[in-house]
Amino acid sequence: MDRVRELIVVYRRALVVGFHALLWTTALVLAVLLRFEFEIPGAYRIILPKLLAISLVVRTIVHWRLGLFHGLWRYSGSRDLRLLILGATVSSLSYAAVWAFMQSATFPRSIFVLDWAFSILIVGGMRFLIRTIREVTIQNALPSDGAPRRRLLVIGAGDAGEMLMREIVRIYGRRYQPLGFLDDNPSKHGEQIHGVAVLGPIERVNALAETEKIDEIILAIPSLRGREMRRIVEMCRPVGAQIRTLPGVDNLIDGRVTVTQLAEVNIEDLLGREPVVLDTDELAKFLKGRVSLVTGAGGSIGSELCRQVCRFGPRRLVLVEQAENSLFHIERALRAEYPDVELVPCIADICDTKRIDAVFQAEKPQVVFHAAAHKHVPLMEANPGEAIKNNVFGTRKLADIADRHAVEKFVMVSTDKAVNPTSVMGVSKRVAEIYVQSLSQRSRTQFVTVRFGNVLGSAGSVVPLFREQIARGGPVTVTHPEMQRYFMTIPEACQLVMQAGAMGGGGEIFVLDMGEPVKVVDLARDLIRLSGLEPDQDIEIKFTGMRPGEKLFEEIAVDEEHVEKTKHPKIYVGRFRPQTLGEVERGLVELHRLSSGLDTASIKRAFKRLVPEYAAKIDDVVTCSPAPREPVESDERASRPSAEIILAN
Repeated sequence: MDRVRELIVVYRRALVVGFHALLWTTALVLAVLLRFEFEIPGAYRIILPKLLAISLVVRTIVHWRLGLFHGLWRYSGSRDLRLLILGATVSSLSYAAVWAFMQSATFPRSIFVLDWAFSILIVGGMRFLIRTIREVTIQNALPSDGAPRRRLLVIGAGDAGEMLMREIVRIYGRRYQPLGFLDDNPSKHGEQIHGVAVLGPIERVNALAETEKIDEIILAIPSLRGREMRRIVEMCRPVGAQIRTLPGVDNLIDGRVTVTQLAEVNIEDLLGREPVVLDTDELAKFLKGRVSLVTGAGGSIGSELCRQVCRFGPRRLVLVEQAENSLFHIERALRAEYPDVELVPCIADICDTKRIDAVFQAEKPQVVFHAAAHKHVPLMEANPGEAIKNNVFGTRKLADIADRHAVEKFVMVSTDKAVNPTSVMGVSKRVAEIYVQSLSQRSRTQFVTVRFGNVLGSAGSVVPLFREQIARGGPVTVTHPEMQRYFMTIPEACQLVMQAGAMGGGGEIFVLDMGEPVKVVDLARDLIRLSGLEPDQDIEIKFTGMRPGEKLFEEIAVDEEHVEKTKHPKIYVGRFRPQTLGEVERGLVELHRLSSGLDTASIKRAFKRLVPEYAAKIDDVVTCSPAPREPVESDERASRPSAEIILAN
């Protein structure tokens, strides 16, 4: 048997051509028999083999050119049917023309028409018969543990719902029992899709779920975003059924919908961030075939920047990371996902001038993405000297080295906490912005800053910490009931950082469109509900009070920056008069002197002199202490509490 399988694999193409020839012979013979009412005259019986030979040669050539011998019949679809009709039409006309040109004895024209029709019916029928046999076999082979089929309700009777139901009916019939669709389009009510009725508007979900004992509700509307998604989920939640959804339209492969793409509704779905549209031509000019450097390679933002850069075919991507485990994991992931990209992993600290200078000397990066920083607000309040060393002087050393090595573009990732800062972390990032801006005045390197808010799901951010607290049974701790933050997804943030970097000409602070601010307590409630629990009933929400350095509302720009629109709808640019490098250097001297001490009040005063809008309580001194157990508010862009570097192209 194994020998037979090997022969079939080796001679598969020849067997496919031979089987088609058999089907075409059957089609032509049936056409002749039908035309002569199954009594073929002797004269036609003599010349029939000649017509058959011409037909087989022409059909084989045409079908080979159309690639119809290369497909797997068990996956035949509408495209294959269109090609079969095209192949049958072209080959029928061609061999009829050849027959007429040879001036042989004539055949009734109806024979050519019947042969064309039979060839489509027989060849196409055989292909779809094999596909049907496969689908029935799969359905019968699905595990049957005696459990009843899950009763299913699909919300959305559009294209996605149709494709999903088609696959369920064809393949997953033993697993699901579709009860119907719900859709707000009145013209679809009462109609059927693949034998499943559209039962009415979405608002009927509660009544139907109760009467029909629904086990699972699928949201088959890939374009669903934010408020509308939240509205539908809120209607479905009291039902008690499992709620799953399809990925957004930007994540569907070639627009196709499959059961395997179904996923639980997550917090990103409820926040409803719109897909980012990139200027891929501009990004390709910026990154393709070039050497790039990204600091914080193993962090949430840094690692995603690496992935996004790899999409554009860099000549070399240098990963600089202070934490060896993080560097190991991102390098391994990138090598698996982008095997053709040259990667250079470097363990380095941005505060180590000699090491970073050696990396620049060896790799000669043309583009630098600076994503390394200390990010945790309460920790930096308790350790302000470390914020100075890493966020301020780490950035300064990196920028100076980039200037010295004539890097073409330096993109610094900043934070909305740098706007009218109230925390040490925020003001340290603002000082770093000021230095980069002042250096851009005299440097050949184009220094660009990109500022945005929190990203969902990054290490140490509120979302994974809330989930951890929910898993422990609560309470979920929130500092203040009115606390609001801007949120975006990690891929969205990184894509816009790259786009802003490509757009910048030097000296700009770009501000990303963060959408509407979200109350942190609402985020906590959504996460509790998505876990199948009820806030304040199953899981307590506990308000712990604002911590030093926090503020209720974040801002993305100050009035003096004159934020203006750019050609990208989600990117704005702020232009203002930067301080001279000499002014900044004088302020940095005092910060450097204080960075290794514990005089927090003096550090805050020094920051205040450099950043007058810094709204610090000078007497509010926080001592070094263990990190709080409640969720730590953080600037989600950085990778670790220690300095990290990535080189990206």
